[in-house]
Amino acid sequence: MSFFESFGGLALALLGSGLAVGLSCVGSAKGTGIAGEAGTGLLSEDPSKSGKVMVLQLLPGTQGLYGLVVWFFCLIRIGMMSGNVDLTVQEGLQYFVACMPMALGGLLSAIAQGRVAAGSINILAKKPDDWSKGLILCGIVEFYAILSLLASMLMLLWL
Repeated sequence: MSFFESFGGLALALLGSGLAVGLSCVGSAKGTGIAGEAGTGLLSEDPSKSGKVMVLQLLPGTQGLYGLVVWFFCLIRIGMMSGNVDLTVQEGLQYFVACMPMALGGLLSAIAQGRVAAGSINILAKKPDDWSKGLILCGIVEFYAILSLLASMLMLLWL
């Protein structure tokens, strides 16, 4: 039995789960950074809006948490927590593929949500009473992050 046949399944599963958390966190860091840049401009002019700015900046960070959930759930499913891991390459590839919706969906939706949150901070600056409209726009992007989480979780459950 070759090295790849012995450890390739585990390596593929760990790569998939690592990408789910890693790419989702990269997207969240980028998204919260985009929103934070917009927030600092507003807060330098009006520090009283810090609570609403923090809510808007926090939203793109949820994708990182979703990626962490997928990573942890994948580790449980492959048997890492019990120490009983024996995956074929085909099984490892299945876990890898199951983690990809969260990896890609988390990365891209967090960045997009950061841009929407930055625009929402501009709404807060110009029309403070309408800031909830921007919050709703951020929620629409969040829906697709949740769909990515759901897709990965369901696929992991079915393996």
